[in-house]
Amino acid sequence: MTPDAVATFASNFDLFWLILAAAGGVFGTMIGANYAFSFTGVTILLGFGVAAATGNTMVLDYISFGPAFGPHIAFAGGVAAAAYAAKKGYLTSGGKDVNSPLAGLGRADVLLIGALFGVGGYLFQRLVTHIPWFGSHTDSIAFTVVCSGVLVRILFGRTGVLHSITKPEGTTRWLDWQETPGQLLTVSASSGLFAAGIATMLVGYIAPLSANPEAIIANAQVIPFAISALCIFFVAGGLKFPVTHHMTISAGLAAVLFFNATGSGFLAISVGTAFGILAGFAGEYFARLAYAHGDTHIDPPAGVIWLMNTLAVSSAALIA
Repeated sequence: MTPDAVATFASNFDLFWLILAAAGGVFGTMIGANYAFSFTGVTILLGFGVAAATGNTMVLDYISFGPAFGPHIAFAGGVAAAAYAAKKGYLTSGGKDVNSPLAGLGRADVLLIGALFGVGGYLFQRLVTHIPWFGSHTDSIAFTVVCSGVLVRILFGRTGVLHSITKPEGTTRWLDWQETPGQLLTVSASSGLFAAGIATMLVGYIAPLSANPEAIIANAQVIPFAISALCIFFVAGGLKFPVTHHMTISAGLAAVLFFNATGSGFLAISVGTAFGILAGFAGEYFARLAYAHGDTHIDPPAGVIWLMNTLAVSSAALIA
């Protein structure tokens, strides 16, 4: 008997998970969106170990990418609540502040906004998976994070969703320590190679020995993603740590797909590195397009991850 098997509806929707998504949205709001995302990384490392040892992916499915710390629920809830709090004048640091734990505001209405967007994130992500072709050829969680951010801008922001791309200066920048072409190329290439190597080795060496090889292969890219997510703990704390999760998950996924399609480790890490570089530059482009001049947070990494996922899955299918 499982606790969530009593109230399913419309194929992959579950009332049990829906209710719990409200709590995930509130918790992400209380601790702050970026801290919530960092805990996603912590739980991925735990969940991957459980999957390798037992074959069961429930820790990944429920805690890491579901109602507990799924970015479309906990992170998105925190983003929405911060924008709402800024609009109401509770959060003086502004609607783009995704670092501050909002429990300290002492406002129940702020927490309820997190709950609403947590529930909305769960429902929307499940709907995306039902879209023909696209639902199975993208990262539905990242896509939901972006769409949630757009809705937040419309509801609680005063600026447009998109704006002219200008040279970053002053406060109109995303990551000033990671925006120049030379620095971005170095960070993205090394992060891409780092992630591609990890993912390829997990598929080649750990998957055959695990209780559920298919689960390891399907999730190998989330280990380098989790390592990148842990870095956000330090970013939220004010340190200039690299922000690379859009690079590492894109590179890791591409490496896994091309390794499975060709059996070549060198091709896998080469393609993975290329995807990491592309994701790095795309992230900066997206930031200048939708983040830099806005007054709420539309997440640049999420804006890239879903697109790179679609590109990786589609291109690998051509040679499979």
